Amino acid sequence: MAKIHDADGVNLHLATPHNLSGDWVGQGEILKQVLACWLTVDEDDSPLTPRLVGPPGIGKTALAVAAAKVRNQPLYIYQCTADTRPEDLLVTPVLAESGKIAYHASPLVTAMIEGAVCILDEGNRMNEKSWASLAPLLDHRRYVESIVAGVSISAHPNFRCAVTMNQDESTFEIPDYILSRLQPTLRLQFPNRSDEMSILKYHLPFCPLDMLAMTVEFLQTSHELQLDFSTRDGINLLRYAMKRLSQESDHPLSKDEAWAESLQMCLGPEATDLERLAKQKNQTLGGQALPMGFGDFFFASDDPLHPELNPNDIDPDMLMPGLGDDDDDDLFDEEDGSDLDGEIF
Repeated sequence: MAKIHDADGVNLHLATPHNLSGDWVGQGEILKQVLACWLTVDEDDSPLTPRLVGPPGIGKTALAVAAAKVRNQPLYIYQCTADTRPEDLLVTPVLAESGKIAYHASPLVTAMIEGAVCILDEGNRMNEKSWASLAPLLDHRRYVESIVAGVSISAHPNFRCAVTMNQDESTFEIPDYILSRLQPTLRLQFPNRSDEMSILKYHLPFCPLDMLAMTVEFLQTSHELQLDFSTRDGINLLRYAMKRLSQESDHPLSKDEAWAESLQMCLGPEATDLERLAKQKNQTLGGQALPMGFGDFFFASDDPLHPELNPNDIDPDMLMPGLGDDDDDDLFDEEDGSDLDGEIF
């Protein structure tokens, strides 16, 4: 049964905490950095709200979950979306069976009240209006104000928060006054070979070592080529491959066949040729091509009228054909500047 909290005479139905388990494998320094953000070094000090940045599937949420576990605090997660409203973030009115309005606290507000950890997951998918409602929470004031419920709620001293952000194009640009409150920025990198193997072993202890090794080799090559295949992709790839191997069939697949099939099914046929995929990505992004200027929309790059063309690079024949030919030098008298007929130019 959900807890009820009295906020200035308004009963708030609290959310249920997440019961997530799991250890953080490898990259211990980044975990220490998150925990440092949540420390207070003086009674007048307040915790920071870091933003965890990196490509999808790299473990940003898992990192924050692990930090909450180290602190032995309850965990709440709010999934941010493009249509998140301020009332969704704070307090939502719900029509109860009695016909009266009941007020339900979001996971964020519940964590504030309970003194727990809240992860705002994929925060840069949320619009500015919703972020604005959190401005007083993310600075020294540490409170939110619900217009819907007509209450102001202060954060418990033990309340901690982190925001995860993906690096992709399907996100909003967060305003500077919010970014200045979400400090510091902790960037997660792809794990090295040893850490990636340890992560796969941790999540898939039932997977044969040779299949783990194939997957690590694939992922490490992908990281070197700056492709976006993540450790999570590797985990899903191996899970499907193991399921295919376990199926009873008259023609069972070999490990290599199951792995290759899973690679195409999970990550697409293009994943079978990483170097070619990297070249295609580079071409899509423009490769080494120079950026276009305003004149490029009206003139060819070698047009003598191009406003950005260096005059020293212009061939006279491009402007007046024939004037640049050596055979025409005898038409001019260099001493008096006239042609052979005596006409002055």
